Amino acid sequence: MSSSARFRAVTIQSRRERERAERHQLIIDAARELAEAEGWDAVTTRRLAEKVEYSQPVLYSHFKNKDAIIREVAIQGCGELAEKLHEANALQGKSRPHAVAEAYLEFARERPALYDAMFVREVDIPFGTADAPAELRAAFAELVAAVEPVAGDRDLETLTEVFWSTLHGIATLTHGKRLRPSHHLDRLDLVLSQGR
Repeated sequence: MSSSARFRAVTIQSRRERERAERHQLIIDAARELAEAEGWDAVTTRRLAEKVEYSQPVLYSHFKNKDAIIREVAIQGCGELAEKLHEANALQGKSRPHAVAEAYLEFARERPALYDAMFVREVDIPFGTADAPAELRAAFAELVAAVEPVAGDRDLETLTEVFWSTLHGIATLTHGKRLRPSHHLDRLDLVLSQGR
């Protein structure tokens, strides 16, 4: 094979891989959009195939089933949360725990279906282990960074899990309209004062 023929073969292969990656992301983005608009029950492979204008077999060449799509949505969402928490950790003028708590709750409020995929729905993702995807570990590391200045002698990861659990409870109950909206800041202040 000549060098120009090899170059064309590599170029074609690269283009195919790029197109496959773009199609893969298109399916994920379509699932997120549909879930945010209508909930996860509305996300079916048939609806996704219509939305992305590919056949269902093409979807199945990327994802085994709807759960696999939600899994990927959740992993990417954790990456986005990690970025948002990282920005909050870098803010000046507020305590790290306060800035991170606000950022976490804002993320959950603004992206309810994504948050649901990440932390409410049952997904086949290992949490709290070395096998957890990098995006999950990054998000948890940002929570750890927020809690570290107030941890003192307490176990840092356990304290972080309690902090995260509290934020998750507030996010979930707020989304379900179980908490008084007028007392959001009071709740946050109370939670943060307990960690000191």
